[in-house]
Amino acid sequence: MSKGPGLFSDIGKIAKDVLNKDYTSDQKITFSSFSASGVALTSTAVKKSGFSTGDVAALYKHKNTLVNVKLDTESNISTTLTFTDILPSTKTIASFKLPDYNSGKLEVQYFHDHATLQTILALSQSPIIDVSATVGTPSIALGAEAGYDTKSGNFTKYTAGISISKPDSSASIIIGDKGDSIKASYVHNLDLLRKSAAVAEFTKKFSTNENIFTVGGSFAVDHLTQVKARLNNNGKLGALIQHEIIPKSLLTISSEVDTKALDKNPRFGLAIALKP
Repeated sequence: MSKGPGLFSDIGKIAKDVLNKDYTSDQKITFSSFSASGVALTSTAVKKSGFSTGDVAALYKHKNTLVNVKLDTESNISTTLTFTDILPSTKTIASFKLPDYNSGKLEVQYFHDHATLQTILALSQSPIIDVSATVGTPSIALGAEAGYDTKSGNFTKYTAGISISKPDSSASIIIGDKGDSIKASYVHNLDLLRKSAAVAEFTKKFSTNENIFTVGGSFAVDHLTQVKARLNNNGKLGALIQHEIIPKSLLTISSEVDTKALDKNPRFGLAIALKP
């Protein structure tokens, strides 16, 4: 694949990951193993709001084809097929979920040195078509996306964004919600390996005149331990610590407290991911 500007979803992704990735208020345990035939098996159990769910997933790769099948406790079977380079510089992804026969999607991604194109088609009687495009380089990218409902003849969304990336920082601006919101973010890397970073993000929704300002960051205590924190102007304070307890296996403890309502119980989350 070409090292171009990336997909539209990559615009603002670094800030989003620092501020949101691995934060949870659930209890989750994941165990991964590998069979002699090359199949990766993953079992997951989650407890959320007093309810427990689980799933078992199998992942198999053969040459340029990736097959992912998941069975959950509600008897849903989700299947994703990924084909790389059926045509040069493309990735094709087909997914469906049984017994929901209208859940099928077909996605095609095209990568070029200075542009990417992504099309997602819902495989139903009245499909919704999502199209996004990005032009630029790994350092600066301009992108836009739109969704179209073929049944109603209306656009379900249209979004535009720009990102600028440097070795020690990155910034992005995204206009979304059909022009009703704007989000600006800035990330400053604190080390050459980009394991520690400080982030500031501002979001404004024009229809409600709501403004949300969030600051946060991540810090690598050592090569095994990562800590993160975030705080917004609504008083929501979150923090987490992630530690590699054994090679490739992670323990994550996170919490969130409303500093403007300290009488409310804080939320806690625990995630354990075990790999051989």
